[in-house]
Amino acid sequence: MGASMTMQKGTNVPVPAGTVRVELGWRSAAGAPDVDGSALLLVSGKVRDDADFVFYNQPAHASGAVRHEGKRTAGDGVTDTLAVDFGRVEPAIDRIVVAASADGGSFGRVNGLYVRIVDAANGAELARFDSTDATVETAFILGELYRRQGAWKFRAVGQGYSTGLEGLATDFGISVDEPQQAPAPTPSRPAAAPVPPAAPVPPAPPAPPVAPVAPPAPVAPPVTQPVRLSKITLTKEAPAVSLAKQGGTSGALRVNLNWEVRKQFKGWGAKLGRAVAMHGDLDLDLCALYELTDGRKGVVQALGNAFGSLNQPPFIHLDGDDRTGALSTGENMTVNLDRKDLLRRVLIFVTIYEGARSFADLHATVTLQPQNGAAIDFSLDECTVPSTVCALALITNNGGDLTVQREARYLVPNRGVSPQRTIDAAYGWGMNWTPGRK
Repeated sequence: MGASMTMQKGTNVPVPAGTVRVELGWRSAAGAPDVDGSALLLVSGKVRDDADFVFYNQPAHASGAVRHEGKRTAGDGVTDTLAVDFGRVEPAIDRIVVAASADGGSFGRVNGLYVRIVDAANGAELARFDSTDATVETAFILGELYRRQGAWKFRAVGQGYSTGLEGLATDFGISVDEPQQAPAPTPSRPAAAPVPPAAPVPPAPPAPPVAPVAPPAPVAPPVTQPVRLSKITLTKEAPAVSLAKQGGTSGALRVNLNWEVRKQFKGWGAKLGRAVAMHGDLDLDLCALYELTDGRKGVVQALGNAFGSLNQPPFIHLDGDDRTGALSTGENMTVNLDRKDLLRRVLIFVTIYEGARSFADLHATVTLQPQNGAAIDFSLDECTVPSTVCALALITNNGGDLTVQREARYLVPNRGVSPQRTIDAAYGWGMNWTPGRK
């Protein structure tokens, strides 16, 4: 269906692929809300529990069938992508609802909203539905993937909600954690008046012996944590957040760096084909300086293959090296919060390895996603200096609570000084550096 016409509401098409990317797209504009994609895995119209909801704060289903891969920007076009592996969808799941929610306004102010299903193996477009009639809605079911006689199909839905992601999620059986008001303080009891000593009472006769009765076994209430829909954006005005206050104290903290893919093959470059792509691409590297509580220091980065480790020091791991920004997931680093007591401080930073002399106009965005707790995101502000290294966030251990501080500091290395040495000097890390390659 590569050049397929857009679908009409209520129509369906077969999805002959083993894995697909579900891509929500729209055009960014001043004053328009941001859009977030999500998926609900349903059994007979409802989720089985809150884990069947995949979205920015809960980015992967336990089965591995659905994964939220995040946003990318190219020009004024923005996409938010979900990956679906049909081979991993549990037999009980008969429908996967694809939804969009607007953050900071209604869909009437979002231009060019669409959803398309792309074969992950070859990039072919299998289905596309353009939403054109939105007004006051703040959440939308754009479509659904469903099983029919052993095969998967996609139906265009286009049903809106004016109650946002919360209303949509609640409709399918999700319990949502709303911000709690602080409970009123319990009044302290006045001190009781002293009681005069009573006359002595003769001891009671001993009770006849009885057979001991085992107390009933306590029944533990089921532990269910409602999902959090809140997002945290770190700005110059509000630059820090406590992970403990957001519930993000255990599991994995995923750091994602995305940047705009440069358009290649302009003019004479088109004749050079792949050679231009290999030599002209922009390559940013996500890195971290760390200091452990035992005093050990080091760096996690692709340069020199210092990818780190999640389950042994430094408890920080870089997933890989995206050499072009063309991977749908950007660059990802994971911090093991279960070992946070062994981390003293971690500085997340990014360097330009090749393809640009400054961060200006790169539209780089960073998201910190605790496994438990709200996502923390920030965009790198417009850069006005010839900077090739930027300090993103400083994570500091304060008595067991990790605080995330937005840095967004653009540093300009002196001639002949590496970006790594430049950031080390700015933050007083005190390491020895040698030239490295990748």
